[in-house]
Amino acid sequence: MKKSFLLFAVVLLAFAQSCDRPADHSKYFNLDQQVTEDNVLTKAEKAQGWQLLFDGKSFDGWHIAGTDHQPDSVWHVADGMIVLDKRKPFARGAGDIVTDELFKNFIVKVDFKITEGANSGLKYFVDPAMESIPGGASIGCEFQMLDDERHPDAKAGVKGNRTLSSLYDLIPAQKENAPFDLYDFNTAMVYVYGNHVEHWLNGVKVVEYERNTQEWNALVAYSKYRNYPNFGNAEFGHLLIQDHSDNVYFKNIKIKVLD
Repeated sequence: MKKSFLLFAVVLLAFAQSCDRPADHSKYFNLDQQVTEDNVLTKAEKAQGWQLLFDGKSFDGWHIAGTDHQPDSVWHVADGMIVLDKRKPFARGAGDIVTDELFKNFIVKVDFKITEGANSGLKYFVDPAMESIPGGASIGCEFQMLDDERHPDAKAGVKGNRTLSSLYDLIPAQKENAPFDLYDFNTAMVYVYGNHVEHWLNGVKVVEYERNTQEWNALVAYSKYRNYPNFGNAEFGHLLIQDHSDNVYFKNIKIKVLD
């Protein structure tokens, strides 16, 4: 057990050391400093080929995981936001919401606001065959959205790999220089090109990794995803917003499909 943990720690360190912020990707944040309206594309975004995944009015382009219908219960649209109502004791009920489309190479941005003690996430490479696992959550790589100070999951996992903006249960975020405001909207970005993936929080790169490698497969083998064959290595997948029974808000969900 000690040897396997040591191997995991070495692999984790190798991943963490690659997290230096590249200047070429910073251009995808704040493309137009004169933004005054939510859920619209700026001139700069239109010129670069961005698309809206949420129009601010409806769930067009989304469905409840494992079904063919749109959200109709605790998920709702209000004031230009996707809102999930808090439900305690814990019960998913409504389910995660998933894009109708599959994506391969892309950059996705979303403004999110969590509440005290809340847990949610943005998942990607969600396998259509595993949109909804009986008794559990939909399976995919996850940009964790969490109140690290109040939610116990922040202290679970290994070396902080379940904290805010981490690749959930796999790679901890290096977010010392990333601003975050629990009581306001923050911007998550996931960049995917081939096997290369990055997580960005409010303009700062916090996670970087390569899929389909020995190191990646070693991380997965030590994680909660070890029993899901080929986890995280699929060529295509859905995007997903997680239902964790907590009150969360989302807006300005935008994607740029890469060649």
